[in-house]
Amino acid sequence: MLRFLLGLVGAIAPLFAAQAAPGFSLKEIAPGVYAHQGKTSLMTRENLGDIANLGAIVGDGSVAVIDTGGSLIEGRAFLAALREKTQKPIRYVINTHAHPDHTFGNGAFVETGATFVGHKNLPRALAARGPHYLSAFRDQMGDALDGVAIVAPSVTVDEMMTLDLGHREIVLQAWRTAHSECDLTILDEKSGVLFSGDLLFLQHVPVVDGSLLGFLDVADRLAAIKATLVVAGHGPIPAPWPKALEDERAYLMRLTADLRAAIKKGDSVAAAAKTAGAEEREKWRLFDDYNARNATAGFAELEWEGP
Repeated sequence: MLRFLLGLVGAIAPLFAAQAAPGFSLKEIAPGVYAHQGKTSLMTRENLGDIANLGAIVGDGSVAVIDTGGSLIEGRAFLAALREKTQKPIRYVINTHAHPDHTFGNGAFVETGATFVGHKNLPRALAARGPHYLSAFRDQMGDALDGVAIVAPSVTVDEMMTLDLGHREIVLQAWRTAHSECDLTILDEKSGVLFSGDLLFLQHVPVVDGSLLGFLDVADRLAAIKATLVVAGHGPIPAPWPKALEDERAYLMRLTADLRAAIKKGDSVAAAAKTAGAEEREKWRLFDDYNARNATAGFAELEWEGP
């Protein structure tokens, strides 16, 4: 039975067809594998939280949904678009991690009877952060957040888990703290498509909300996954695998090297945050929205390294 960590926020506003997320589309990137590309933007009322890439994998017997979007409105638009592709039962809704742009649409799928699945740390992360996310993003999104509920997984992944959709097996893998504390990847073995969640960013500057060193380590280990295409958490879909990792690894390595140099010089965290990773600015969108925060988090982690 699904566990609700937080009830509905305020009264649930009526959601009419006219409110469907404009321009929402699902692209078939491999037979039976669909993906939606979110906008490279911050979450706003205007984009209805539609900034993350979402997906669905269709087996002979059932469907797995991968992330649900940044609002109930987007989640319902996703469900409607998916129903145009297949009427097979949605058996699983898999969240790649806890961030709002990937989970705020969960409520749209509750009525399908799907089982919600996530990393073993996802329930704890949603319980700890869910109320804050709802409060903070209410300021940015206003009534676009009406009806959003925090829906936690009833099935969790400790290391690896295989789900059978009917002659189609998908492999879920839980990772150490990296982008976040609850990152999960999904590999469709039949097509060779990997859904990386936010363990991979394309064009959108990577975001470190877990561990900079962990992110670097996981980025290295991800390359061993036997996939041919990847749907990143943000950016163009699909992308060639593992080549798609190159820009992110370069950014994380540059940021780490700059922070270590700043710490060795005795720079303050404020000074380091202004300069670390700056050489990467022109390669990424939203750089000024996230890089200083990444540097600040990385500085706190790296200053405790030994000589």
